[in-house]
Amino acid sequence: DRDLRTLARWRSTGRVLVEALPYILKYDQKTIVVKYGGNAMSDTGARDFSQDIVLMKQTGIDPVVVHGGGPQIGAMLKKLNINSTFIDGLRVTDEAAVEVVEMVLAGSINKQIVTGINAAGGRAVGLSGKDGNLVMARKLAMTRTNPQSGQKEAVDLGFVGEPEKVNPEVLHAIM
Repeated sequence: DRDLRTLARWRSTGRVLVEALPYILKYDQKTIVVKYGGNAMSDTGARDFSQDIVLMKQTGIDPVVVHGGGPQIGAMLKKLNINSTFIDGLRVTDEAAVEVVEMVLAGSINKQIVTGINAAGGRAVGLSGKDGNLVMARKLAMTRTNPQSGQKEAVDLGFVGEPEKVNPEVLHAIM
């Protein structure tokens, strides 16, 4: 029975590799950016994710992980009694909230991901956009239509920004 399960697992793995081979060849020696959202960060999901990232590297792909953490940020803000408001799905981030956002993203989540990838056999390094000016951002300019007047008006989301420039040399030096 045990031998049959092992054989079935090997067959399944073989099928996956045959299906993946065209992509492995297409992306060999390429850098691929993988977005890892905060909602996907469950215990089993994190383990599978880490193994997938290590497998990508083992097949010749250079993965770069960019992660979110909205639910984790929300939980920490709630724990610290800092109220959150959202406009069109975007969190209004004041000075108190931006400190928590940085702590959660650059601290706990980033290091959990690094730990998971390293435990799966990889060699991960965690950075934030501030490190080496990796990401330069500008304040997000957002407008919406006022329902009473029908006029467009500016919306201030506080410290919410959008990437303006990425300095890949920081990543190249590490990779």
